[in-house]
Amino acid sequence: MTVQATAGTARKQRARVTTGARGYGRATPYLFLAPYVVLFLTFVIGPAIFGFWMSLHDWDFQLPGKPFVGLQNYKDLFDPLSATAEPFWHGMRATGIFTVASVPFLVAVPLGLAVLLNRKFPGRTFFRAVYFAPYVLGVAVIGLMFRYILDTTFGILNAFLGVFGISQIGWTTEQPWAFVALVAVTVWWTAGFNAIIYLAGLQDIPPEQYEAAELDGANAWQKFRNVTLPGLRPVTVFIVVITLLASANMFGQALLITQGGPGDTTTTALMVITDTGFSQFRMGQASAMSYMLALCLAVVALITFGLMRERKP
Repeated sequence: MTVQATAGTARKQRARVTTGARGYGRATPYLFLAPYVVLFLTFVIGPAIFGFWMSLHDWDFQLPGKPFVGLQNYKDLFDPLSATAEPFWHGMRATGIFTVASVPFLVAVPLGLAVLLNRKFPGRTFFRAVYFAPYVLGVAVIGLMFRYILDTTFGILNAFLGVFGISQIGWTTEQPWAFVALVAVTVWWTAGFNAIIYLAGLQDIPPEQYEAAELDGANAWQKFRNVTLPGLRPVTVFIVVITLLASANMFGQALLITQGGPGDTTTTALMVITDTGFSQFRMGQASAMSYMLALCLAVVALITFGLMRERKP
């Protein structure tokens, strides 16, 4: 009886241990996700909900009362007589111009760099690091550096162009040169990031596809068009979407290099939102502008996905 009782007790203990292990096994993924979920709810979802609540009020940090106004802040954005409509849509116009002008370069230039850097040649790793290096610099460094480089009076660029007899160009004080400067600086600064993503995508394309194309007599351009581009379609969609969103949220370059000028032609939507909320203390209107910008970006992203998705024959 003693042996049987001991064996039964051991089986029960093993059963409890097995059940506990299974329970912990099922909970393990959720335990790993818990820190991220807590941070996401605290710093993303929570502020997003609170920001929308603010957009429904006449919210001024300097006043004790914050009256509820419903959707009035959103209606004001479409009222030409309101104080928020004209600055906001001027900012949206500047944002749209910059986005349309910069995104093609931020897609095509990194793709060309990635194709070149994917080849085998001496110093390939060094050049990969060189092209990616500007991306690790902060926007404050980039803005101040190019503020001096592009200065009309004593800037290095105009001094260099003057050697060839080219008159001074108002890179930060005239249009269209202000947008040309902002686009060029942004491409130089961020192209390395997209190039690295393209490079990872190129390395996932099976070499057998290029070999088959060569056997069919395809030249370099035909291999690029019929093998490389289709193989990079998912990567290209990702890059186009994140580049659109990043360009539409451009802030630091315009603030530090052109300071929103000349006039307000390079004052982007984010600059208008920041000025409305933190300089004029009208946080309700600024929050409404932010959600309107977010809605426009969501629509653009959906249209981009729809246009670039792979269609079945």
